[in-house]
This record gives sequence, C-alpha cells and structure tokens, in this order.
Amino acid sequence: MKYTVNEYGFYGDFGGAFIPEMLYHNVKELKDCYLNIIESEEFIKEYKQLLKDYVGRPTPLYFAKRLSEKYNSNIYLKREDLNHTGAHKVNNTVGQILLAKKMGKTRIIAETGAGQHGVATATVCALMDMPCIVYMGEIDIKRQAPNVARMKMLGAEVRAATSGSKTLKDATNEAIRDWIANPKDTYYLIGSVVGPHPYPDMVARFQSIISEEMKMQLEEKTGRNYPDKVIACVGGGSNAAGAFYHFLDNENVELIAVEADGLGVKTGKTAATTQIGTEGIIHGSKTILMQNSEGQITEPYSISAGLDYPGVGPLHAHLFKTGRGTFLGATDKEALAAAFELTKLEGIIPALESSHALAALGKLDLKPNECVVVNLSGRGDKDMETYMKSLPNPPNI
Repeated sequence: MKYTVNEYGFYGDFGGAFIPEMLYHNVKELKDCYLNIIESEEFIKEYKQLLKDYVGRPTPLYFAKRLSEKYNSNIYLKREDLNHTGAHKVNNTVGQILLAKKMGKTRIIAETGAGQHGVATATVCALMDMPCIVYMGEIDIKRQAPNVARMKMLGAEVRAATSGSKTLKDATNEAIRDWIANPKDTYYLIGSVVGPHPYPDMVARFQSIISEEMKMQLEEKTGRNYPDKVIACVGGGSNAAGAFYHFLDNENVELIAVEADGLGVKTGKTAATTQIGTEGIIHGSKTILMQNSEGQITEPYSISAGLDYPGVGPLHAHLFKTGRGTFLGATDKEALAAAFELTKLEGIIPALESSHALAALGKLDLKPNECVVVNLSGRGDKDMETYMKSLPNPPNI
C-alpha cells in the first residue's frame, strides 16, 4: 500500500505530528488507543448501525443521464448530499463521537468553515448528550448563517474566531488552544484529513465508507467495481480522501482533486494550495500550504467557505507530489456555473464545495465509454444566499 499512512503517521514525505509540548499528551493518548477501539468488533457494529439507521447510508450512486449526455460520458453522482445533515461530514462525526465516549471524554470541541462539520458535530453531540463548542471564523458565521442557526438549535455553543482572516484556519487555531487548556475531559473532533497524526488517517478511515459503497454500487450497475475517474473537491480534503480511499492502489482509476482557484491563481485571491503552495507545517502536520518566503501563512480565498483552507491534508500532498492524483482548479465563476448547470439538468442543488468538483467535467477529455464518479459532497441549502446574489435578477426571497 503506497498511499496509506505508515507507523509514524507519514504519507511519503507528509504528515507526522509536529506539535507543542503542551499538546503532546492529548495527541499521544489518541494515537495509542484509536486503532484498538475503531477496529474492535463492538465499535464497528455500533458505527455501521448508526450509519444505516441514523445517517441513512448507503447513499445512492445516481446515474446523471442529462449531465452524461452533455459531456458525452457516463457520469454518476455519489449522493453524499442525501446524508442526514446534508453532507459527508457526518460519516466522520459519528465515528469520532463513539471514539470519544469510549475514551471517557465528556466535552466535545470542533472547528468549522462552511458549517457542515459544525452541524454534524452538534448533531452527534445532541444524539449522545454531550456538551459541544464549535469554533467558527467571524466571516464564516456571517456567510453561513443557516448552519449557525442549526448548530445553536442543536444545543451547541458557537464561538467566533476574530483573528487573522477570521475563517477556517483561525477557527482551527482557537480549537487547538482550547484543547491545550482542557486536556482531561475534552475531545477535539477534527473535521478533515488535517492536523497531527492520527487525525488524517482516522478521518480518512471514517470517510472511506464512501468508496466502499461505490465499489459495490458500481459492480451492481456496471459489472465492474471501479470507475475510470473519481472527481472530488479538496480543501482539507476529507470527502476526497473518502472517495479515493479504496482506489488508491488501483492504478486503473484516475483520482481527480479539484481545488478552489477563487478569483484566479494569479490574482492572490485563491485557495489553490498545490498550485501556489510549498512544503511546510500547519496545524501539526507537514504538508503543502500557502505561505510567504518567511514561512508565514498567506490568507486563502474562495467563494466557498469549506474550501478556503491554506493547506491540503498530507494524503493529498502525497498524491500530488507522486503524481498519483490529478489536481485541477475551479474559479468562483466556474463553480457557480456548474451549480446552476446541475440544478437545471438534474434537479439537484449542490453545495458550493461540490460545485468545484462538477466544474472539472468541462476541463477533462471524457470518453463516451468511460465511467466517471463525481462525489457530490453536500447539498446547497446553506449556499442559497450566495447563489441568489449571482443571478442576474435574484428573486425576492
């Protein structure tokens, strides 16, 4: 397995746990016990049961007939938007809340950008009767108001991150500070394949249910258990990690990751990490990130709150550096156009994050006999205000 994590938490040159001494105990405690717990028969049974009865899995693999006709290929959508809470994020929060309980933790903290991870965390905390604090950038709180309302209704406390760019990076910083201050009772429920080992591996494992189902569904629909291409958007990259996971070592499958180009890679208003980033350390992990010549993190930008993170998870950095993954970008404009196209052709309103993946369809040389799966990571309810603003004559709603 060339693309899975080694015993030290590295994917090739990337990963590890580069953490301050004050965080060492927290991370070591998690690393020492996570595999024993999540690979146990008891845990797997409880986890799979919740995915089935609570989350609503398996999610459909939908053949998008009109989209396929437009691009002259066979395009399937993995419908993560149909999960409870409206995105892939809940696959991970269900797993981590069970882990936290088995570790004896009684308080949950999380970070969120688009708010989907915050909602998914607040949801499972309500389910398990555990207090929940979600850190969210001040700017994201304003542009993702529906998700903030959901978190509060679910009983979570939403704390604003007011430093830096006031987005996901800063929310993560605040969550880490909280974890350092409350090591005994608190579990930090990270939402993506980022952070110190074991988080990137653990989150990828929980999200791997996406490609696990894909294999069975493709076998049923096409007679073959793998596609020619899998396309997913990447910020930190948890939905892509899940969509790629069971195909990592199958060289017949092209893994296509789509980053947020924002206003354009050369404008300075972008989140296209692999295109303008360099190797370095962010939030306890060695990866590729956006930084200046002095190693200071530069601010990412995307119309999509879930993609404006200044780095990628170490798995994706490894896929990029080795050439195993094909990394493309989509601008704000291209993502918006792809969202309206899917809505018009298939009657599905995607999240802005997922729209970046859909935008890649027009950039690829697709063949009529190819099988292409786009991971539709979330639904567009949270982005309606942005979508309406982009219309020539937004309706009065």
